[in-house]
Amino acid sequence: MRILGIDPGSTVTGYGVVEREGSALIHVAHGTLRPPRGESVAARLAWIQHGIAEVVAQHVPAAAAIERVFVRPENPRSALVLGQARGVALAALGAAGLEVDELTPQEVKSAVAGTGAASKDQVQRMVQRLLALEKVPAQDAADALAIAICRVHRGRLAGLPARSRTGGGQSRARKSGDWVVRRSR
Repeated sequence: MRILGIDPGSTVTGYGVVEREGSALIHVAHGTLRPPRGESVAARLAWIQHGIAEVVAQHVPAAAAIERVFVRPENPRSALVLGQARGVALAALGAAGLEVDELTPQEVKSAVAGTGAASKDQVQRMVQRLLALEKVPAQDAADALAIAICRVHRGRLAGLPARSRTGGGQSRARKSGDWVVRRSR
């Protein structure tokens, strides 16, 4: 099963693709999407959406995972902009028909480093080790790979792809251009 992890951001969005073959975890790809500086918010968001669509088209994941927004009350503007980038990422993944699992930073850190209080450096090094990468990946790409790894582990524990926890118990599936609402069991 191939999984795409997304670490959303308005200036840098990380992506990571991993595949599970039996008990093996295989690195497929990772990188960052960096919209041109100086562009309007709308242009940067469109750039991110297009970039994620290209990653999905190139790597054809079976499912995706994205990090939930962590909101700091002292800076609501940055939380709003991050939320917009996250919304664009969710829209791109939804348009591709992918099921999306939303994960907290603590869940991701715990799955990769064994503790929800792991530092960014610890996550980067554990991702490098788990995927046998020659170099430590850039921070945003490492976070996205960690998100994908966490999603793989969740799917393995359940034996099935994890369901999105958005929509209050409903998931949407795109079929022949029409949206169909299905109730989760």
